[in-house]
Amino acid sequence: MKKTESDQLEFIVPLKDLLEAGCHFGHQAKRWNPKMSPYLYTIRDGVHIFDLAQTSKLLADACKAGKQLVAEGGTIVFVGTKRQSQAIVKEEAQKVGAGFITTRWLGGLVSNWSQIDKSIGKLIDMRQKKEAGEYKKYTKKENLLLDREIARLDRFFGGLIGLKKIPDALFIVDSHRELTAIREARPAGVKIFAITDSNADPVVVDYPIPANDDAVRSITLIVSTFAKAVAQGMVLREKSKVKITNENKSN
Repeated sequence: MKKTESDQLEFIVPLKDLLEAGCHFGHQAKRWNPKMSPYLYTIRDGVHIFDLAQTSKLLADACKAGKQLVAEGGTIVFVGTKRQSQAIVKEEAQKVGAGFITTRWLGGLVSNWSQIDKSIGKLIDMRQKKEAGEYKKYTKKENLLLDREIARLDRFFGGLIGLKKIPDALFIVDSHRELTAIREARPAGVKIFAITDSNADPVVVDYPIPANDDAVRSITLIVSTFAKAVAQGMVLREKSKVKITNENKSN
């Protein structure tokens, strides 16, 4: 496929936009992980400052890889359980039809998929029965308990409805916070895309995006940019399916 100049530049976020979003602010210098030193520019008022030229390039690299993975049929689950990221992750994932986790990492999503799949199936079944009015025969108290169970399942598994197997990749906001998820996913070959702040270990991430993972504007800019890449990958995937279908019909 011939690449145009716009294709090559499609995921480059201008340094001005990254600066305005506060992506350059790391943690206090005393809280840093030395492995992040290649991505840091300086220390200002006791706070590490990221080299935004690298942030821009690595974000673009992550987006290109994410787009390719999805275009080839791969699945990505967005993970952001810290308060600042929950609404952003949910909104952007829903826009592109991707799975998401915003409450807490579900141990077993990778290592014990069959159990997670059962819980997702239970949520779907209970929702369908409630919508069909099958619970009307129960008492008010029983319905209250059923509603609570549906709410509990939805809280933990609602963002994974539609996921048919272990995800091929995770996009994580705050790799330091979600280290448990990374440790479970990497041995299974699940690719890790993540915002890595100055206190993180970038070595355990396949596609680190060095940036502020606490500021809402920084999280929003990076997550939305990556989500756009996922959306483009899905468009390419559908085009490929249509092409194959048409070729089969012609044969």
